[in-house]
Amino acid sequence: QVQLVESGGGLVQPGGSLRLSCAASGNIFSINTMGWYRQAPGKQRELVATITSGGNTNYRPSVKGRFTISRDNAKKTMYLQMNSLLPEDTAVYSCNADIQSGRGAYYTAYWGRGTQVTVSS
Repeated sequence: QVQLVESGGGLVQPGGSLRLSCAASGNIFSINTMGWYRQAPGKQRELVATITSGGNTNYRPSVKGRFTISRDNAKKTMYLQMNSLLPEDTAVYSCNADIQSGRGAYYTAYWGRGTQVTVSS
């Protein structure tokens, strides 16, 4: 079994910072692209940022320059450093990863349960 567990969410004032982590564990041979998604109440889930196994990154325009995605392949962990947070960043943040459980196996998309980020004064 494979698990993705997020941590680091919480309540922060506008302009503040948070660092999210997503740790993968279980039967893992290889991890391809990883990503952060978020869903605000009453809205559809949206892509925040992605990072490939080689470190190539992609961001949604509204977070570019404020958020930084990174990963530690040895620790099977992905991070999201969020700076200059805005009230509209309030959402449940979930991580996603394409994981291969064995050599030659297909990659399967796994999701974490999410962590709440609330930006409010």
